[in-house]
Amino acid sequence: MWAALKARLRRRTDEAEEPPPAPAATTPPSPAPRPGPPVPGGGRPGTPSTPAAGHADPAVFADGFFGRKVEEETLDDLLDSIEIGLLESDVALPVVERLRRDLRKEFVGRKLKRGLETETVIRGALEQSVRAILAQPPLDVAARVRAGARPFVILFVGVNGTGKTTTVAKIALWLRSVGLSSVIAAGDTYRAGAIEQLLVHGERLGVRVVRQQEGSDPAAVGFDAIEHARAKGVDVVLVDTAGRQHTNENLIEEAKKIRRVTRPALTLFVGDALSGNDVLTQAQMFDQAIGIDGLVLTKLDADAKGGAALSAAYVTRKPIVFVGVGQGYDDLRPFDPEWMLRRLFAEEAAS
Repeated sequence: MWAALKARLRRRTDEAEEPPPAPAATTPPSPAPRPGPPVPGGGRPGTPSTPAAGHADPAVFADGFFGRKVEEETLDDLLDSIEIGLLESDVALPVVERLRRDLRKEFVGRKLKRGLETETVIRGALEQSVRAILAQPPLDVAARVRAGARPFVILFVGVNGTGKTTTVAKIALWLRSVGLSSVIAAGDTYRAGAIEQLLVHGERLGVRVVRQQEGSDPAAVGFDAIEHARAKGVDVVLVDTAGRQHTNENLIEEAKKIRRVTRPALTLFVGDALSGNDVLTQAQMFDQAIGIDGLVLTKLDADAKGGAALSAAYVTRKPIVFVGVGQGYDDLRPFDPEWMLRRLFAEEAAS
């Protein structure tokens, strides 16, 4: 995100400093005025005054003591440019408005030197604001499991194509790495491929997958998995569900039934970071329909912009619990705000 913003700010500075083309001469030049007698202060009447060095570019700064002071009316132009860069980086409008307010407070009346100091101050102000946005109260899944009743049920919801089923398998491996056992409920009974996919994952990971035949009641599959976990002393039940669009009322009603039957201790929305602001709409609709406790964002490794993750945390007011950063089973990590901040403000992509 920062790399794209910095490139935009530098293009803006270059354009502001580029001298305007000289007007074409249409009449012969007039003879130079005859110099008049000297006047106090060293000038001569009839001779135009020359602006002092350093005053040629008033586009952003006004004169200030020990530097330049940002004028409020010219600050709007700078903030407009930053706003466009943020929107192009998939940052949602409510987040852009919050960042804009924070930058205005930081800049109005402040005295700065031109050039790199301006970039440094903009970056510092943005980092401070973004850090506050990402600082949602953390959701420590392992701690919640150890403190909760067994089996601890986690329900996964989301739309098609977000990597939800693979994420369930990744979380099963992560749970094992922190000393917790799990069983998977193959609740996507609409696609035979989804059941087979989970069976393959379970075999590779050594995790039991509870399933029924294609077309069976997904709530019943979840119930069977919970009973199996209770009988075998398994710590966590991971309930996969069919990908459903948030506008499909029948499937949303089915998700409500699964939730009533399984009574999950945690409901996680799985969203694709590459889908931009769509992930916000999806998460909000699922939260309104069935209630979610946190977010899992997949494909974050391929998201060069990063705005969707920032926006999701701010708009939904839900913590990001896990992020997917690759195709492997171990390419899942608990969300770390400082790690996300470093990604958002990385310099490499600047042009």
